[in-house]
Amino acid sequence: MYSKLIDLINQITPLGAVEIELIKSSFEPLSLHKGDYFLKAGNINENVGYLHSGLVRYFVFKEDEESTFEFTKEGEFIADYQSFNSKTKSIQNIQAIEDCELLIINYDNVQKFFHSTKNGNLIGRVIIEHRFDVMVNQLLAIYMQNHEERYRSFIKRYVDLAQRIPQYLIASYVGVKPESLSRIRRRFTKGIS
Repeated sequence: MYSKLIDLINQITPLGAVEIELIKSSFEPLSLHKGDYFLKAGNINENVGYLHSGLVRYFVFKEDEESTFEFTKEGEFIADYQSFNSKTKSIQNIQAIEDCELLIINYDNVQKFFHSTKNGNLIGRVIIEHRFDVMVNQLLAIYMQNHEERYRSFIKRYVDLAQRIPQYLIASYVGVKPESLSRIRRRFTKGIS
C-alpha cells in the first residue's frame, strides 16, 4: 500500500531511504466502508489521507440539502486543509462513495516530515498547490457556469469516474435535481452524436 504513495512523492522529488522509512512510520492504514465519513462538518480535520483505493466526495449542506462540490479518487490526497492547518471545525463533509483504503497522517507527523526531511516543505507545497488549484476551479465553476456547462466540466474532469458515481450525486454536483440531470444528459448526448 505504501509503494503507490512513495512513487507519487518520488515524482515530486527523489526520496532517500530515511525519508521512505519516515513515511512508512508516519502514515497509518485506514479503511472506510461505502457511506462512512472521513470527515463530518462540525469536527476538526485531524488527518490528511492518501487515497490508495476508492472514491470520496466532498459536500456541504446548502439550504438543508447536500451540495456536492468535488470527487476524489485513488492516488490523490484528501482533507479539509483549512481545518487541518488551523485546527478549527470544518463546514465540509468528506464521505466514501465506495469502499476505500487510505493511509493517514496526523498534523504532528506532517510537521515532523516537513522539518526533518530535505525536501519536506517542497512536497507539502506541491500537494497544497494542487489542492488549491482544484478548489479555485470548483469555486469558479459554481459562480461562472450554468448547469449544462457544469455537467460538461464534470464529464471532462471526471470522465474516468462517470460510471462509478451514482447519478443523484452527479446531479448534486451539477446543482440540479436528478430529473433535470436526465434532460441535460439527453441534450449533451445528442450534441456529441
